[in-house]
Amino acid sequence: MTFVQLIECRTSRLDEMNRLIDDWVEQTRGRRTATHAVVGTDRSDASHIVEVVEFGSYEDAMRNSNLPETDRIFQGMVALCDEMPTFTDLDVVRDEALSVDTVRRFFEALATPGDLPPLNDLLDEDVHSHDPVNPQDTIGLDSVRSEYRMWRGAFDFAFTVEDVLAQGDQACARWTWNATHKADFLGVPATGRQVTMTGMTLFRFGAHGKITETWWQHDQLGLMQQLGALDELEQ
Repeated sequence: MTFVQLIECRTSRLDEMNRLIDDWVEQTRGRRTATHAVVGTDRSDASHIVEVVEFGSYEDAMRNSNLPETDRIFQGMVALCDEMPTFTDLDVVRDEALSVDTVRRFFEALATPGDLPPLNDLLDEDVHSHDPVNPQDTIGLDSVRSEYRMWRGAFDFAFTVEDVLAQGDQACARWTWNATHKADFLGVPATGRQVTMTGMTLFRFGAHGKITETWWQHDQLGLMQQLGALDELEQ
């Protein structure tokens, strides 16, 4: 079970505390067990500092606490604080990366039977799409929807999202695309063939939680080969 430690203190010497933390990170490189750390200041009281440190488990946190450097950083922190820091130990019972859910809903929407959904609940009005199929970036929700309609017009398809990794305002998905070629695609008439393509898409999110930019990487050469578009070139 993921374990989180909440550390609160009051200090007017935040720069010195940041240097102290940097020193600890360097001294414990390869041995510390924390997986994520965030330091914030209270907007209504800049002297109120809150650090959130995440561990894979309580046992990992205890191993981290037992490092000799951890005790030294604690003593240094006490010296920089106006009062004794407080610690709150939390067992995480719910952990949701909202961007991951948005990414999965996006791929589901692209493959929805019938009319393409509006997508305005997922994509920013000024979304930018970078796709190697297109010589220029596609900009704007209407233009991006037209691009998706091109794929939907040429194929009946579904995505299998293999993995989604999220960090900060970005997320990356690894996917498999299975499709039936039913109409012209880049000059290749309908073949009725079952085709498969693998790829990855990097997403950037805005402050409103919507997708503002996408970068697509996929095996277009392999797709064209499956469609028979390269047969003459190979002879």
